[in-house]
Amino acid sequence: MNHKTTKLREAIGFALAVGATSVAGTGLAFAQESTTESAKTLDAIQVTGSRVARVETETASPVVIIDRAAIEQTGKLTLGDLIQELPAVSGAATNPQVNNGGGDGASTVELRGLGSERTLLLINGRRIVNNDLNSIPSTAVERIEVLMSGASAVYGSDAVAGVVNFILRRDFEGLTASIDFGLTPSHQDGQRSGGSVTFGQVGEKGNIIAGLNYNKFDGISSADRDFSKDATYLYSGGVSIAGSGRAPRGNIFMPRSLALSLGYTCGDPTDDEVSLSRREGASGANPSTDYQCYDGARDSYNYQATNLIMTPQERTNAFFLANYQITDNLNAFAEVYHNKTSSNFAIAALPFDTSSDGVVISADNYYNPFGINFGPVSETDDNLFLTRFTSLGQRRSMYDTTTSQVVAGLEGFVGESWKWDAAFNYGHYLSENTSYGYVYYAGLADALGPSFMDTDGVVKCGAAGAIIAGCTPLNIFNIDDPQTIATLSQYEARPYYSTMRQNRSFEANASGELFSLPAGAVQLAFGASWREEYQRSEVDYIAIANEEGRCFISQEACSSALSGKFDVTEVYGELYVPILSEVPFAHLLSLSLGSRYSDYSTFGDTTNSKLQVEWRPIENLLLRGTVAEVFRAPRIQDLYAGPQGNSPQLNDLCEGYGATGTPRNHENACGAGAGATNIPAGGIASAPTSQSNGVWSGSVAAGFDLQPEEGKSFSWGVVYDPEFLPGFSVSLDYWRLYLNETITRADAQTVVNTCYNNDSHPFCDFINRRGNGQVDFIREPIVNLGRLDTKGWDLAMRYRLPDTAWGSWLFGMDATYIARYDNDVNPLDDSDEIVHLAGTYNNSYGNYSRVRARTFVNWQKGDFGLSWRTRYVSDFEIEDADGGCSPAQPEFCYSVDFDDYLIHAFSASYNLPWWNSKVEVGLDNAFDKQPQMMYQNNVLNANTDVNTYDTVGRYLWARYTMNF
Repeated sequence: MNHKTTKLREAIGFALAVGATSVAGTGLAFAQESTTESAKTLDAIQVTGSRVARVETETASPVVIIDRAAIEQTGKLTLGDLIQELPAVSGAATNPQVNNGGGDGASTVELRGLGSERTLLLINGRRIVNNDLNSIPSTAVERIEVLMSGASAVYGSDAVAGVVNFILRRDFEGLTASIDFGLTPSHQDGQRSGGSVTFGQVGEKGNIIAGLNYNKFDGISSADRDFSKDATYLYSGGVSIAGSGRAPRGNIFMPRSLALSLGYTCGDPTDDEVSLSRREGASGANPSTDYQCYDGARDSYNYQATNLIMTPQERTNAFFLANYQITDNLNAFAEVYHNKTSSNFAIAALPFDTSSDGVVISADNYYNPFGINFGPVSETDDNLFLTRFTSLGQRRSMYDTTTSQVVAGLEGFVGESWKWDAAFNYGHYLSENTSYGYVYYAGLADALGPSFMDTDGVVKCGAAGAIIAGCTPLNIFNIDDPQTIATLSQYEARPYYSTMRQNRSFEANASGELFSLPAGAVQLAFGASWREEYQRSEVDYIAIANEEGRCFISQEACSSALSGKFDVTEVYGELYVPILSEVPFAHLLSLSLGSRYSDYSTFGDTTNSKLQVEWRPIENLLLRGTVAEVFRAPRIQDLYAGPQGNSPQLNDLCEGYGATGTPRNHENACGAGAGATNIPAGGIASAPTSQSNGVWSGSVAAGFDLQPEEGKSFSWGVVYDPEFLPGFSVSLDYWRLYLNETITRADAQTVVNTCYNNDSHPFCDFINRRGNGQVDFIREPIVNLGRLDTKGWDLAMRYRLPDTAWGSWLFGMDATYIARYDNDVNPLDDSDEIVHLAGTYNNSYGNYSRVRARTFVNWQKGDFGLSWRTRYVSDFEIEDADGGCSPAQPEFCYSVDFDDYLIHAFSASYNLPWWNSKVEVGLDNAFDKQPQMMYQNNVLNANTDVNTYDTVGRYLWARYTMNF
């Protein structure tokens, strides 16, 4: 077998091989008739999942291949939109539809729903510095290979659920330019525009390719779609449009005795507190007439109307690829690509909560009509005052992200079969963002503190003889007053954040034939690598969090500087052994063995191995199996991140605990330890909002010795290309994966649930409660916690009909079924709390509908082509979907079923040979299918699962491409 081949010949050889394979291809890669004799003339190539070069592209590793024609046919401008349509992607992958919790324009991939950190992204088989799919220039990609099983023995850490490998173009010559435009025809919004230029030149000694991509997407407001314009809740058995209790006209809690003296008889007479809000148009100065009993249906704030369902983004990609043949056996190569993305999120105006924000409205404030303190004055004096600073506009953060990567190396050949390569890989990532709409609370505290009318008729901070210089008192009881707006703007804060990540690595690989057996050549691949990862984050001083996650501004914007690095040295080996060939019941029987040793500077060493079997009892039937050890090493942010605040959704199981006549068997979870003196006699009251205050941190800050997560990946499958039906192929693969000691954040809900189920659990120390028993804040460190078990099936079918006078047809279908997805939150916990995710949506993990599928039909006749694509997500349920669920209200602890989801996309293309160009038009979500209404008490964005469903609606696009 001749392995002396250029990269160009390898690319051509692979294209031929894919044409002869069965289910490896998606899009336009299809099954065709082949003969053994013709296959023997093909060059050996590497397919993702193995370092051994093989002629066969159907191997023991299940790989989905998306070729360049399929990429172009979808009309997608970014690779994130394309990859996230794969049925194997589930969970909660980030994309530009994620506004609250996203906004940087990035898209990630979660194979098997195991988190983006457990899917390894590669370009030409090498690691990249930025896991944003959208940062990869789509016009530079020749094909995408998606490995659907764990591959730590081949690629090291992170290759747990699988690998997505982007193979760059090597065979392009000429000049191609395209322009693109799209928008929603019904709403006339979401406009996108883009263009690209790609140049390639092939010479006797090598080739170069260079390109430039540009695309821009306009944002879309939540207010412009019916499903997202209102904050909709499922609560206590009914659906209602409500919103946040942190409302502009206030949600003011005070003792019932004071409210009664002012003439307000609100709510349950047995409640100790009463909540009032300012009347529309009232000044707020008169406590007896300017207020009314707070009514959520009337007074709550519709934060949804000011959110986004598509974040605006602008992106420029540039790339340069080169190969130069120094000698017949030595080739030099270089890959350079650069991306700059500008994007932003925009959410509702800043909410203000005297308790969680740690600010006191003094009883002696000149504008305070009630004469009592609001805020955390003491454990027993904590009257809440909630409002929203709408005059500052939306909270928003403007991101500028740049990614650069350079790979340079040599490759060559030794003897007749051995090939080697060595490369240096450098990646640099920088993200800078400035946030708007926040308030400097240190100044605000003075403005809300004691104040008085001075003799000159000016209201001043402090007291007579002790005036606070530079301070203007704030009338927070009427935030619509022009003076209040002007004063509040003085305290607006615009914190700046930045994150720089740098990866450096060197790797060398070799592969070739060792010796021959009767069944064929025994092949070996081996190599070594060294990699260093460094990250540094900077935070504006006003946003630096203390150990409680608080800073000078709102806790949600508090963060911590991060700086750290690690290095890893690795060696690997892989052996392919053909055992039988061309004998009865064994057209081919082969075995692959592989192992990788990794030595990390942070935790030590680990070894991971794999065993693969391929058996073809007949030529057209392949039985395959893989057993592989997998692991994921702690990332820099897992280790070194300092405390920072967030606002997690929380269902506090202790609400109602301590009421008269109820058992007192959760004193540590719901109180402050033995005695639980902070539990009121009438029981812990419900929190005024479903959001709590969390303090996230890495393992080092929490004093936790973080170790890698480890497990095993199993894959067993069959591929069949029947001789009686030329052009048809089908594959069915069973997969299973388990992970122990998973690296995860102990999120607020997990902390509360675990502590409630086991009153002596260490997580109880993470809960901090106020004097009234309600949650003050919860620590959420990164730890090794729990075990993941998942299994299911992948099905793929392709059928290409023979070409006729009526054109050519290609049919395809891919589907994934999740049979099991269990997250054992803490196996050592006596409660054995297991979250069963298969067939459900969970706001902590994402969407795990049991069945996801996509189908496509392509038709081509001469210069005209048509395509039809569908995407399907099966029905699912949300357990405890009712916001009223609690031990005190078990009648509302029920699950809700949601329907399946199917969308269609059509596209057409026409070649214009006389102009050497092509016109393409497409209609995505052609029937304007709306996403599921899942209610705000279950999701964070837009009343639905924006990670899974299309929020834009029917979308029309067009592209014109010209070749020179």
